[in-house]
Amino acid sequence: MKNFFTSMLGALVALFIFTGGAFVLFIGFIGVIAAIGAGGDKAAPEFEKGSYLVFDLSTNITDAPPAIDFGPLGGGRNDTLQLRTVTRALRAAAKDDRIAGVFVTGGLHPADFGSGFAALKEVRAALLAVKAAGKPVTAYLTQVMTKDYYVASAAGDLAIDPYGTIIMPGLASEPMFFAGAFEKYGVGVQVTRVGKYKSAVEPYTRTNMSPESREQLQKLLDDVWAGVLADIAPSRGTTVKDIQALVDAEGLISPQKAKAAKLIDRIAYRDEVYDTLKERTGRKGSKQPFKQITLADYARVSKDIADAPTAVEDEGATGKGRVAVVYAEGEIVDGDGDGDYVGGARFSRELRKLRLDEDVKAVVLRVNSPGGSASASETIQREIRLLKKVKPVVVSMGSYAASGGYWISAYGDRIFAEPTTITGSIGVFGVQFDVKKLTGDFGVTFDAVKTGKFGDIISISRPKTPEELMVFQKMVDWIYGEFVGKVAEARKLKLEVVQEIAQGRVWSGTEAKKLGLVDELGGLDAAITYAAAQAKLGPNYRLSEYPRPKELFEAVQDLLEKFTPNNAKAAPGIAVQLAQKLESEVKVLRSFNDPQGVYARLPLNLSIR
Repeated sequence: MKNFFTSMLGALVALFIFTGGAFVLFIGFIGVIAAIGAGGDKAAPEFEKGSYLVFDLSTNITDAPPAIDFGPLGGGRNDTLQLRTVTRALRAAAKDDRIAGVFVTGGLHPADFGSGFAALKEVRAALLAVKAAGKPVTAYLTQVMTKDYYVASAAGDLAIDPYGTIIMPGLASEPMFFAGAFEKYGVGVQVTRVGKYKSAVEPYTRTNMSPESREQLQKLLDDVWAGVLADIAPSRGTTVKDIQALVDAEGLISPQKAKAAKLIDRIAYRDEVYDTLKERTGRKGSKQPFKQITLADYARVSKDIADAPTAVEDEGATGKGRVAVVYAEGEIVDGDGDGDYVGGARFSRELRKLRLDEDVKAVVLRVNSPGGSASASETIQREIRLLKKVKPVVVSMGSYAASGGYWISAYGDRIFAEPTTITGSIGVFGVQFDVKKLTGDFGVTFDAVKTGKFGDIISISRPKTPEELMVFQKMVDWIYGEFVGKVAEARKLKLEVVQEIAQGRVWSGTEAKKLGLVDELGGLDAAITYAAAQAKLGPNYRLSEYPRPKELFEAVQDLLEKFTPNNAKAAPGIAVQLAQKLESEVKVLRSFNDPQGVYARLPLNLSIR
C-alpha cells in the first residue's frame, strides 16, 4: 500500500507540473489520498446517554451498499444511505437504552432506482418499531413531497413549519416521448415486440401513451397509492377515505388544513421543535444543541444491537455458515457494465463464486431493476438455477423487479416483494435505430458489400427491410416464448395462465402475489431470515453483502464527483430538472447493448412521483 501511495503522489506531482493545475486542486488530491489512507484509524463516534438519533432524509436510500466507506472523508455528507444501514440503525435504537428517541427531518433526494416506495415501506416499519418500543419519534418538515410525508407519517409527534406545505396531490408518472424529435432530426426507429402491454418502445415511436400502456399504468399507480394511504391512515388516526378527500380538495395542503385533518400534530418553527428536543434530552435553556447522534454515525456503533447479523463479514457472530446478500440494482446490460448497471458477465461471475464457496450456505438476491438485456438476464438466471441446486436462493424484490428483473428472480426458492413493488412486465421487444435521413441532410452517404443477404442487418445506416424485420421479430417471439415458459416452470403455473398475465404488463407486489408471481409480502430482512432458516443456520450466522467496495483509485474518482456543484443539496430548478430527465432517458439508451437487440425491460422509463 505504501508503494501505491508513493506512485500516486508522484503521478499527481507530474500532473500538477505539466498541466499547470490549480494549487488548491493539488492539495485537495493530497488530502483525499491521505484521508483515505488514514480512514481505518478513525475512532468510533461517541454520544451521551439520552441522545436522539437524527435521521436526516436529505439523502438517496439505495438497496446496495455504497461502493466504499470513505470514513473521515465523508465530512458529515449524507448523499447516499443504504437501506439496511437505515433499518438496522433504527431497530438498534429501539433497543438501545442510550437512545431516547428518533428525530426525522429533511427531504429525500431520490436518484436512479433509490428511495422507491417499497424501500421506504421498510424504513417506515423500522420507525414504527421504535415507537412500539415506547420511544418517541418526532418529525419536523417544511416543504414536503409525498415520499417524505410517507416516511414521516410514522412519527408520533409530527410538526410542520408555519409556512410549509405538504405537496401530496396523488401519484403521477409522466414519461417523455422522443418520436417527434427523432422524426425532426432524421433518426429512424423500427421495433419488434411481443405483448400488447410491452410499451418500453413507445417513447421512441409515439408522442403519447397507447391505450394499453395508459391502462396498465393507471392500475399500477392506483395499487401503489392505495398501499401508501393504507400505511399512512392508521398511523395518523384517520381513514383512507378522509385522506383521499383532502388530497382531492387541496392538492397542496397547507399546515392548517393538514392539522385539521390529523395529517400533522402541530404547526411550529424549527427553533420551537429544537427547544422541545433540548428539554427531552435534559438541556432545557442550554446554549448547547439537544443531545444527538446522526444515523450514519450511530450505524457504526450499533452493529451488535439489532435483531440479525448486520455487518459485512460480521465478526461478532459465532455461526459457521454465512448468508450472502447480492444486490442487482440498476439496468441489466450485456458484458461487465459499470457501477450504475448490472452487467450480466460480471454479476454471473459473482454468483458463480458464491456457488463454489462452501462457507456460503444461502443466498439472498435483492433485485431493484427494471430489466434490460434479455441475453444478460438469461446469463444471470443460468447461474441462479445452478446456485439453487446446491443451496437455498431467496429473492427479495425492492422497488423495481420487472421484465429482466423478474427474469432473474423467477427461479428463486421463495420470492418476497413489498405491496408497492413494481414487478411483472413479462414481455420482450427489439428496437432498431437508423440515421439514414440524419446523415443524408449533411451530405453523408453509405455503401456496403456483404457475403450474405443479411450481412449488414445490424447496420444503422439505413432502415431494415420487411424481410429483415421478420428476422428480428422471430427472435423476439422465440425469446418471449422462452420467458413465458421459464416463468411457468419456475412458478409452477400453467402455461396458459402465464400467457394471460404476461403480455408485458406491470403489476404491483400486491397483485403479483394474487397472481402467483411472488410468494410472500415482506422486505429484505424477512427474506434474509427465511434464507437462514432454510439453510438451518440458527441465530448466529454471518452475513456478507455483494458487490464489494471498489478499488481505491475508483473511490478517489467518485469522491471528486461528490464535490461538484451538481451534488448541491438545494432543490433543482426547472432547467436542472429537465436536464436530469434527459440524462435519465439517455442512460436508458446507453443500456441498449444486447448483441441481439432484444430486451426484457420495464415499459417506459417509469418514474412515480
